[in-house]
Amino acid sequence: MSRIAILGAGAWGTALALHLANRGGHEVVLWTRSPAAAAAMRERRENATYLPGFPLPRSLEIASGPEAAVGSAEIVVAVVPSEHLRPTLESFAAFLSEGQIILSATKGIEDGTLLRMSEVVGETLARPGLDKQGINPAVGVLSGPSFAQEVAAGSPTALTIAAADGALAARIQREFGGPALRLYTNDDMVGVELGGALKNVIAIAAGVAAGLGLGHNAAAALITRGIAETTRLAVACGGRAETLAGLSGVGDLVLTCTGALSRNRLVGLELGKGRGLEEILAGLNGKVAEGVRTTFAALALAQRHGIEMPITERMAAILAGRTSPIEAMRELMARPGRDE
Repeated sequence: MSRIAILGAGAWGTALALHLANRGGHEVVLWTRSPAAAAAMRERRENATYLPGFPLPRSLEIASGPEAAVGSAEIVVAVVPSEHLRPTLESFAAFLSEGQIILSATKGIEDGTLLRMSEVVGETLARPGLDKQGINPAVGVLSGPSFAQEVAAGSPTALTIAAADGALAARIQREFGGPALRLYTNDDMVGVELGGALKNVIAIAAGVAAGLGLGHNAAAALITRGIAETTRLAVACGGRAETLAGLSGVGDLVLTCTGALSRNRLVGLELGKGRGLEEILAGLNGKVAEGVRTTFAALALAQRHGIEMPITERMAAILAGRTSPIEAMRELMARPGRDE
């Protein structure tokens, strides 16, 4: 029986914890940074803020202290927003050890450094702290098309586990898989991570098109050309094109661009309707649309590698207030013709 710690009690972290606890065969602990939130979840056996309506089984431990969460865990799953991953890991570093598996389930690119989440994990934990030496953890990535509510409800879902170490990927496949969750292994961590991060940018674009009432043809064009530009960048960064044709690429992109539960698509939808970005984000009530931050990081990464990303460029201009949604779409349609 493995002990698995989930760091982050948002919707996705809670859904993963629910899946693992209901699956059985593991000790599962869900960590939240807020002692008050932990106490409320223990009392109500529900995450009323981020995943209401799904009872938390008594077997699921709720923790707010770092040592109680990860001290004896064999597998630690990081499910915090990308901007909080580094500081969260820094606060946990003293309680993590060399033999633990660190699994990133966060989709994003770090601002400034432009590092993928697995790179943030490795860099942060390798640095020696004031009272201990740095560690070199075994790192994997969990990604793919998955709305938290559907995973929590036990709806059939397929995800990708990526790791350079095939034995690590196979272990996560065994320990996380179940009747409602099928996992495929992959050793292309670059492609899997960038596919999961960049699809959020294209989802904002798909939402903008819907908000403008541009129709299904426009949505199909954005999705298709979106996978083309995200694949270009992933390959330039060392990923494989076929990875972007799989679950963590096309699969996640289609879900996030078309699903009503997608927060990134919702942001684009409201932008297309004329609402301001600050007002839209405030309306998410603490939930995160990773695509907003990822848009600017992706554009900087593309510029570093000399990759053209016209959809991402226009989304950055909309989010920064430099152009209107309708003008951005006109600019995309007015680009010179080219060979596909």
